[in-house]
Amino acid sequence: MEPVSSDLTGKLLIAMPGIGDPRFENAVVFMCAHSDEGAMGLMINKRSEEIAVADVLDQLEIRPSPDMRPLPVHFGGPVEVGRGFVLHSTDYDADHASMSVSHDYAMTASREILRDMALGGGPLERLLCLGYAGWGPGQLEGEISQNGWLSCDADRDIIFATPDAQKWEAALNSLGVSPALLSGDAGRA
Repeated sequence: MEPVSSDLTGKLLIAMPGIGDPRFENAVVFMCAHSDEGAMGLMINKRSEEIAVADVLDQLEIRPSPDMRPLPVHFGGPVEVGRGFVLHSTDYDADHASMSVSHDYAMTASREILRDMALGGGPLERLLCLGYAGWGPGQLEGEISQNGWLSCDADRDIIFATPDAQKWEAALNSLGVSPALLSGDAGRA
């Protein structure tokens, strides 16, 4: 297995056909952290069908104001599905609780950001995710070498403006790849 040496922090992972895990079928994952110790990301294109933002706010005893902008809840990944994460633009920092991912993106997992968003404030661009995708040391590199994932630069429009159902294809198109031409089989020389 050839190691993947590049840091994928701040990039998008695009699930390949045949990834083998239905939870990640056609997934686009924003990578929040990637190092020799493992990786963590948030799926940005799988909207929760079971949980609405009102449910999350109610559980946290946060009352939304009429000024609150619409905020769908996304399935961020299968790890810690009861924990919320907000991927957002860097125009907001909840009492220094935000983790800078790159110059353009931050992640916050605090109650304060949800309170601020419920009041109509918070970051201009944001995605609320429950759970995250996590990989142990070398696990993601192995999946990439087995043709499980492609990676591309993160794009604000794909992350925050593209409809969820179109994000996978938009991410592939950013690489010049047609979804119709993809195969789930890894090539061998």
